[in-house]
Amino acid sequence: MKKGLISFLALLAPVFAFADEAKINGADTAWMIVATAFVMLMTPAGLALFYGGLTRKKNVLNTMGMSLIAFAVGTLVWVVAGYSIAFGAGDFIGTGKIMLAGITDKSVHETIPELLFVAFQGTFAAIAVAIASGSMIERVKFSTFTVFAALWILVVYAPVTHWAWGGGSSLNFGEMDFAGGTVVHINAGIAGFVVAMILGKRKDLGKTAMKPFSPILVVLGSALLWFGWFGFNAGSEVASDGVAANAFLVTNVAASLGVIGWLIVEYIVYKKATLVGGASGAVAGLVAITPASGSADVMGAIIIGVVGGALGFIGVSKIKGMFKVDDSLDAFWVHGLVGIWGSIATALFIAPYLMPENFNLGTQIVAQLKAIGLTIVYSGIMTAVVYFISALVTGGGRVDEESELRGLDETTHGEEAINL
Repeated sequence: MKKGLISFLALLAPVFAFADEAKINGADTAWMIVATAFVMLMTPAGLALFYGGLTRKKNVLNTMGMSLIAFAVGTLVWVVAGYSIAFGAGDFIGTGKIMLAGITDKSVHETIPELLFVAFQGTFAAIAVAIASGSMIERVKFSTFTVFAALWILVVYAPVTHWAWGGGSSLNFGEMDFAGGTVVHINAGIAGFVVAMILGKRKDLGKTAMKPFSPILVVLGSALLWFGWFGFNAGSEVASDGVAANAFLVTNVAASLGVIGWLIVEYIVYKKATLVGGASGAVAGLVAITPASGSADVMGAIIIGVVGGALGFIGVSKIKGMFKVDDSLDAFWVHGLVGIWGSIATALFIAPYLMPENFNLGTQIVAQLKAIGLTIVYSGIMTAVVYFISALVTGGGRVDEESELRGLDETTHGEEAINL
């Protein structure tokens, strides 16, 4: 009898061993392929149209080109070294996965192929540096930005990602950042602000009208960003489950309330509700909910979104003027400032059904503030270093005055946004 039982258990041993191994889940993998495609759409399409519509006619193509080159260069440096720094083994920075060493079609991250996780995270790196481009447009050299994009992802973005998501325990304060409040938005907002401060103001700022090239493109771009953001937030669960569904829903709610919050305050101040304002409010609402999308419920999303939209408008229309920094397309005010609100709000608005065990509000707020402070300090200092290196490599970071006044579409690319 004993021998029979032992033989039976021996036969089951491989089954138990296999059950302990990480396995690829088909549903999770299918969802993450779709989510990755959603996020990819955000940079060379959504953000390019949104930023291109906001800039002036003479710089539309140059502005859109920065989103395009950010995605192309970002993808390259991510697979070469960025992923290794962000998600490799190590404390301060990750190592061991240069050129995706050791990763094959059989490698698994949670329940999806690791190669798919590499692609998904690479789209985050690309859009982060593209967001920062909005602060420096109309005066930075295209070549300088190209070098800057590559270095910034490696030196700034990837280490911050490692501390938040990749296992860098010494600089992980227990922050809750589901989809990139500090990693993407505060990080990119600070980077853009620092470069704008170094570059100085545009030559014709305050001397000529700086109306958006096309509010139509702004609205279309914001709609594509909104669409892609479902992959950005719900995809960050890396599974097709209830948390992903929650993230999907609250993302939509917060974006809608961002529109409402921005337009209400805009109407109170200016007695007009503009479509550019509404589109910007949608982006502000999306930024605000990003870190909380895996933990907030609908009521939390309503508050986070409406405050995010209102705060974005106040930042752009009132606070920005106090700093005297020419943040061309308000990347810091919509992404950095609103991202700070979203990170703090993550601790304040946790759904009871998603609250971690032993949750303590005071402790969590301190953790959020520490992560915000670290990101601001590190990104601010290292972005300046990266910019000066990029400017040195390309023979100066700012275009000459004639090119700036004529427009970078013509002088840099030899093209026009509209050929009539």
